[in-house]
Amino acid sequence: MKKVFHPANTRGEAIHDWLHAKHSFSFANYFDADRIQFGALRVLNDDVISPGMGFGTHPHDNMEIITIPLMGALEHKDSMDNVGAVDAGEIQVMSAGSGVYHSEYNKNKDKDLNLLQLWIFPNKQNVTPRYDQKNIRDLKKINCFYPIITPDQQGPGMWIHQDAWLHLGDFEKQTQLSYELHKKGNGIYIFIIEGNAEIAQESLSKRDALGLWDIETFSITIMPGTRILLIEIPMNI
Repeated sequence: MKKVFHPANTRGEAIHDWLHAKHSFSFANYFDADRIQFGALRVLNDDVISPGMGFGTHPHDNMEIITIPLMGALEHKDSMDNVGAVDAGEIQVMSAGSGVYHSEYNKNKDKDLNLLQLWIFPNKQNVTPRYDQKNIRDLKKINCFYPIITPDQQGPGMWIHQDAWLHLGDFEKQTQLSYELHKKGNGIYIFIIEGNAEIAQESLSKRDALGLWDIETFSITIMPGTRILLIEIPMNI
């Protein structure tokens, strides 16, 4: 087993009038040569966006973009004619493929928006751009990990162009689980959204992360009141 521990307070930070962002990997003006990416996971941003503010229209291509609002609602508009809101409790997936433009704003005028946004390198280039959105309530199970994104277009969650499996876990009681990776050569990036857990002799708290690779399975002990995002992705890209 190989591992890398990323405590929450070691993330990059950007503070603007309307945005407070924490970057798990090099992004914008934050650069760390040791934190460019974790396998196919290129970006994991933790953004707090002020009421009514956001990112104007901008382009993306050849990237799988996953957005998970944790608090508030995201107003979205793109060049595929998708217009609407993504609320906390929902997940948005966009395959940028051959190219797409979009804008992202805090829909609410009286409270902050907090979201996680992930960028994952795809395994196919220049695909036709696409958009998907799903309510987590349709997938959620308590005290276990449930899939939200897989490579399977017919799966219970959403899918992306990559051999990646993303799970959420919401735990109300102390729980010990084992996780078996789906594909040889994959690694896993474990991000603690809330709460506490112990993995591979590391104690993790809110917004800490642990990357593991060269493994087939691992055990995790989770405390009550914990929410975890598991990101299993190819390491050799």
